[in-house]
Amino acid sequence: MATFLYRVGRLAFRRRWYVALVWAAVLAAVGLGALKAPGAADEGFSMPGIESQKAFDLMEQRFPGATADGATARVVFVAPKGEKVTATDNRKAVEATVTDLADGSQVASAVNPFQAKAVSRDGTTAYATVTYKVAADDLTDASKTQLDQALDQARDSGLTVDAGGTAMNDGGGAGGAAELIGVAIAAVVLLVTFGSLAAAGLPLLTALIGVGVSMASILALSDALGLSTTTGTLAMMLGLAVGIDYALFVVSRYREERAKGRAPQEATSLAVGTAGSAVVFAGLTVVIALAGLSVVGIPMLTKMGLAAAGAVVVGVLIALTLVPAFLGFWPNAVLRRKARKSGRVQAETRDNGGTRWARFVLRRPLPVLLLGVVGLGALALPVTSLQLGMPGDEAKSTSTTERRAYDALAEGFGPGFNGPLTVVVDAKGDDDAEGVASTIAKEIGATEGVVSVSPARFNEAGDTAVFSVVPSTAPTDEKTKDLVTTIRGERPGVESATGATFEVTGTTALNIDISEKVQSALVPYLIVVVGLAIVLLLVVFRSLLVPLKAALGFLLSVLASLGAVVVVFQEGHGAGLLGVETTGPIMSLMPIFLVGIVFGLAMDYEVFLVSRMREAYVHGESAQQAVTSGFRHSARVVVAAALIMIAVFAGFIGESDSMIKMIGFGLAAAVLLDAFVVRMAIVPAVLALLGDKAWWLPKWLDRALPRVDVEGEALTRAADTPEEPAPVGQEAARV
Repeated sequence: MATFLYRVGRLAFRRRWYVALVWAAVLAAVGLGALKAPGAADEGFSMPGIESQKAFDLMEQRFPGATADGATARVVFVAPKGEKVTATDNRKAVEATVTDLADGSQVASAVNPFQAKAVSRDGTTAYATVTYKVAADDLTDASKTQLDQALDQARDSGLTVDAGGTAMNDGGGAGGAAELIGVAIAAVVLLVTFGSLAAAGLPLLTALIGVGVSMASILALSDALGLSTTTGTLAMMLGLAVGIDYALFVVSRYREERAKGRAPQEATSLAVGTAGSAVVFAGLTVVIALAGLSVVGIPMLTKMGLAAAGAVVVGVLIALTLVPAFLGFWPNAVLRRKARKSGRVQAETRDNGGTRWARFVLRRPLPVLLLGVVGLGALALPVTSLQLGMPGDEAKSTSTTERRAYDALAEGFGPGFNGPLTVVVDAKGDDDAEGVASTIAKEIGATEGVVSVSPARFNEAGDTAVFSVVPSTAPTDEKTKDLVTTIRGERPGVESATGATFEVTGTTALNIDISEKVQSALVPYLIVVVGLAIVLLLVVFRSLLVPLKAALGFLLSVLASLGAVVVVFQEGHGAGLLGVETTGPIMSLMPIFLVGIVFGLAMDYEVFLVSRMREAYVHGESAQQAVTSGFRHSARVVVAAALIMIAVFAGFIGESDSMIKMIGFGLAAAVLLDAFVVRMAIVPAVLALLGDKAWWLPKWLDRALPRVDVEGEALTRAADTPEEPAPVGQEAARV
């Protein structure tokens, strides 16, 4: 591996113009493809194998066209204090607003609340449902403006008017300011780390090129593969983070080789052969973790994982080819100013912060290990009270009209009104479908926790009925989950008595089913991903205990970060500091996201840090000296890489969307804990306690495993001929 990558680096350095032109051509080609590609149709969210999805599929089959994915807006009218919406003036204002709402080219219908009996019992609140002919993403600016103007005119009459529904989605998400904040902080970190504008700018430039190629590819293939803009969110986030980090490690190793007196071409080749090997295996662990998301069985999650894995592959390829090509263009620009001015590159022989920290841990391995494990364990304790769900409008800021509409409906109609259950009765083959549906509705209506049951609506064939069930509790309340379980538990008795069957669906039931499926998929996912990564690390480190230690350390960090998410977003401690106004259940996909993404990134730091220790150990240093050597060469770069990751992820905490805010916080916390507690403290402490046993591998396993020479031992033997440090100008001339 190291020898092959050495040749790749040398070729990229010598043929830098060709490499640069090839990447420019790739970027131009995928960019042109993205511009010409038609927008991907919104396939909606689906999860095969759960009851909610089966019921929805049955509705589409028996009620063709009735479940079309048209945008909706639910406009809520609240009368002034002491008045009712049924009063003459207020009623006129509501009806005039509904008329205005119906007058739009994309509007299918706008239902008058007084005709639909959509008025609260106390008469203070009413709502009108506006249905559009097109999906939310296809609404024109004119339609959105018309909706906003109608709401403003209604407010002028003295009514409190707010709206929720898919038509209110602004298409926002991760993007723009979040990435700019992350890139700005990354630039500062790189500048401090390298002390050179060119050295700081090169990883940023190559990472942005990689993200450009990845995102353009996703857009170009969106129609063919059914990808959406949501699919690219994770790819952009990870592509930017790992792209900077991988280039950072190659440039750092290049500067190190230059300090040994290597000529620019040789230094570049060795950097790609050694640090590049670590980049390849680190990238493979990330790809394994992301591709493993397909185990969960959620099509959208599978697409997101594969798209992000593709972005990581692009980042690896750029680090191995474009970075050495740029080093060929500017071999001295990435060096420190002192080296450029003095004309000589000198090796750094004095101790740095990494060696001092390593010696501190080596002197006190047991206390450091216990403190780290106990601290992470304490942070992980809140996971025992983890509640999963899919936060909706109730999790948005009270400054948004969606949140105010949600609160107004909950106050006027009850907390369960915002999350009704949909029951689909399949009476095909029954002569008395209406009687069967009526019996099932009465049975469910008598269940404790049910407020009301709507009249059944039949399809044209008369063999399928649909009715709504309003719970007494909010959509994210645990009692609502218990109610769904109870209703489904009554099904066998109802089926035996009526001969018909029914299924429960709706947004609330769908979210409950998603949570349960994700929880059941978490353990198999862990087994697949961790198992494959352990095998990969066995090959890299040729050690039995190091991969096991890496996996256990990851589990500690991911549980601790998930505990931190629970503390802030579920229990509300410190929520105000992050702009979280409402606490509630943790997003169902959050554990899977954390496990998948953080595992890959955690293995990045493991490979980069421990591979230098392994390299020193293979070259004859003692186990303790190898730990110190690994920290001397890698600690500063790993810290910089972690800070860049944290900056990129933390930038998303500023987003208004609660789910993106939660993902950004969780990933930033996970990287912080894994890099600074697990990799920088627990790892050296464990290696110090194990000594030579850390690198033990049974002989039979050693013979069975392929040799990849990730330490670059063959390269070092060939390159370690004494060289006098040459002036920088002469080295440049030898390029």
